[in-house]
Amino acid sequence: MTIGDLIRLLSDGEFHSGEQLGERLGVSRAAVWKQLRKLEALGIPMEAVKGQGYRLAEPLELLDGGVIVAGLSRDVRQHLTRLFVEETLPSSNQFLRERFAHGAGHGEVCLVEQQSAGKGRRGRTWVTPWGRTLMLSVGWRFESGVAALEGLSLAVGVALARVLESHGVRPRLKWPNDVLLERADGQLGKLAGILVEMSGDAAGPCEVVVGMGINVDLPGAFRETIEQPVGAVHDQAPGLSRNRLAIELLELLMPLLAAFEQQGFAAWQEEWNRRHAFAGREVDVIRGERRESAVAESVDASGNLWVQRAEGRERLAGGEISIRGHG
Repeated sequence: MTIGDLIRLLSDGEFHSGEQLGERLGVSRAAVWKQLRKLEALGIPMEAVKGQGYRLAEPLELLDGGVIVAGLSRDVRQHLTRLFVEETLPSSNQFLRERFAHGAGHGEVCLVEQQSAGKGRRGRTWVTPWGRTLMLSVGWRFESGVAALEGLSLAVGVALARVLESHGVRPRLKWPNDVLLERADGQLGKLAGILVEMSGDAAGPCEVVVGMGINVDLPGAFRETIEQPVGAVHDQAPGLSRNRLAIELLELLMPLLAAFEQQGFAAWQEEWNRRHAFAGREVDVIRGERRESAVAESVDASGNLWVQRAEGRERLAGGEISIRGHG
């Protein structure tokens, strides 16, 4: 019995006694009780009524690999080698890096309900509530080396923005790898982060894992534990299915990866600049402990961000700095 097995039973809107749950799952009532306590610890709200049993306070949609694969077009399925759906992992990116280490990984996709050690850019942790986000990683092997992959994380951001916009969500892009959402209070909150990890030859074959963490439905109590402003897909598209979101993302991501060596970021540059969150605004350029003021301009065909400083224009390369909008 897993957490997912229990959630599937409790999500039907009916009350189930501990005894009924044990019979359905083939375990003792004590084992059921132990798992129910785990649900509480994971922040999954339940209702308990004496004499009736337990049910989830609100339905929780689980990721379903069969539904996702069936929803993909034939062309995209040809790019997909294997799809994994896991309940808990330290990191979906790490999972695929290990697959590459064992000779697999290319064309593989990993989705996970909760990450225990997910990482964002510059080693920051990415904490997720169980079943409320879309954590998705894709592995891809490229032949022409790291230099040909400049701007890949920005192109992935555009793909995600396209999908969200088709459901009425209006995301903004923050260089180099964040997707933001304007909140009701006017602040821009982090909606998603993108982490591209590469290994291999700078000029020859390399293996890439593209990871995305998307806030889909964040409970208020969880938002209060996060130090920065955040947003979620359901803020503007309530009820959008995580499985539907995964299908539509893969429909764009797999062809993007297959064509990126030939097309490069130039094919995505105009669309990224159109969604640029801080174009023409004053920003902070952060290098280690140093913080310098500049005005953000546009990104070039290699995915570098140009800024205007008192000393003149400067080109910022990904991976070296962060940008934070003032106010």
